[in-house]
Amino acid sequence: MRPVVLSIAGSDSSCGAGAQADLKTITALGGYALTAITCVVAEVPGKVSAIQAVRPRIVAEQIRLSFGAFPVAAIKTGMLYSDSIIRAVCAEFDRPIPPLVVDPVMVASSGDPLLKRSAISAYKKFLFPRAALVTPNLDELRILSGMPCRTLEEMKSAGRRLVAEFGVPFLLKGGHFKARVAVDILATADGFIEFQAPFVRGADTHGTGCTFSSAIATGLAHRLPLPDAVGQAKAFITEAIQTRLRWKKTTALNHG
Repeated sequence: MRPVVLSIAGSDSSCGAGAQADLKTITALGGYALTAITCVVAEVPGKVSAIQAVRPRIVAEQIRLSFGAFPVAAIKTGMLYSDSIIRAVCAEFDRPIPPLVVDPVMVASSGDPLLKRSAISAYKKFLFPRAALVTPNLDELRILSGMPCRTLEEMKSAGRRLVAEFGVPFLLKGGHFKARVAVDILATADGFIEFQAPFVRGADTHGTGCTFSSAIATGLAHRLPLPDAVGQAKAFITEAIQTRLRWKKTTALNHG
C-alpha cells in the first residue's frame, strides 16, 4: 500500500512549486499525497504577483481531518507565510506525529518574500524542534544562522550551530553557489554527510526546494533511514532538473 504523505504548503498557480509540486513528487515516488493549503499564490517562474493567506483555522481543520481519516506516514511543510498559520499548524502537532520535514520557505527563487519577518521566530520556537529534518537553502541558512555561509566550511559551521540550537538534523542546500558540483550537506549531531551531483546550468529552478523536501518526506514515509531518504531525493531532484520541461514564453492576453 502507498504510504500517505501530508503536504502543508501554498498553492502555486504555475504548478511548478508548492503543493502542486509536492503532489507530483509524492506520487512519482510511490506515496499517496494529501494537502493542507496555507496560501493561494499567483506566480510563475521568476515572478510572484499576489499572495492570499488562508485563515489559520481552515489550515488547522485541513490537517485535523487528514490525521483523522488517513494513516499519515510523513509530513512536509512548505510555505506557511505567517506567525498565526505556523501556530495553528503546530497546535495540530501537539500529539505524536510521523516524521516531519520542514522546508522553511522564506524567499522565492525570484527574490520575492514568501514569509512575514515576524514568522521566523515562530518557526524557531514552535516548528523546528518537532522536525525530523529542516531543509534551508543558502539564503535561508544565512537568515537562520546569522552567518555569511560563503563556503562549504562556513555552511557546516552554520549547520553545526543550528543542530546544537534545535537538536534536530538540518540539510544545508548548496545549489545556489552555482559551482560545478551541487553539494548538499546533511548536518546531524553525529557529523556531516555530503551529497553531490553535477550542477545543471541554464535551468530555471523554480520549485526545486519544494520537490526536494517532499521527496525526502516520501522516503521517510517508506521508512528509509534519513541519509537514504536524502540520497534518493537528491537523485530524484537532479534527474528532474536534467530532464526539465522548457516552455516558450508567451505574451499574456489582455482581457480588459
